[in-house]
Amino acid sequence: QVQLVESGGGLVQAGGSLNVSCAASGTIFDFNVMSWYRQAPGKQRDMVATIAKNGATFYDDSVKGRFTISSDSVKHTVHLQMNTLKPEDTAVYFCYIAAQTKIGDPMRIYWGQGTQVTVSS
Repeated sequence: QVQLVESGGGLVQAGGSLNVSCAASGTIFDFNVMSWYRQAPGKQRDMVATIAKNGATFYDDSVKGRFTISSDSVKHTVHLQMNTLKPEDTAVYFCYIAAQTKIGDPMRIYWGQGTQVTVSS
């Protein structure tokens, strides 16, 4: 079983910065991607940023140029540096990994419990 634990959320004023981190524990034989999603109250959970095992990154248009995703593929940690935060970035941020726990098993999706990010105007 894989467990993801996020940390680093909090309250910040608009224009400020936050860094959220996620650490995966358990047996990970291989993985495809690690991502950050977010969910605001009453809205669906949307992808914010993704980093593939080969280092390729993808961002939602709303955060391009402001957020940076990085990871340590050996330690299975992923970070999201968020700059120039806006009130509309307020949401619960969830960590995601598509991982294989042993050879021959399919990739499975695992989610963290989420960390609250609140941006005040």
